[in-house]
Formats: sequence, C-alpha cells, structure tokens
Amino acid sequence: MTAYRFRSSRPHEWIMPRPHVDAHQRFLTYGPVQPMDRPSFWDRLLGRR
Repeated sequence: MTAYRFRSSRPHEWIMPRPHVDAHQRFLTYGPVQPMDRPSFWDRLLGRR
C-alpha cells in the first residue's frame, strides 16, 4: 500500500479564522451587536412601546 499525499495552496482550517467564531471578523462583516428587544422603525414611528 502506498502513502497518499495531498498538497494544496489553501492553509489548514485551524489557521483560518471562522467568521462565526472570530469576534473581530464578525464585527467587520456584520457590524456591532444589536439588542434583540429594540423596537422596530415602525414601532418607534407609531409610538408603540
């Protein structure tokens, strides 16, 4: 049986940060965390809550 080698120019997965794990990358992609209980635009416009 022969040894199989696989070469790729892509770095290994543990080197590359994943967006949903790396907080800074998530911030750059989606912006700051927004509170979930914030009233919507229409609620604020109509004076609800």
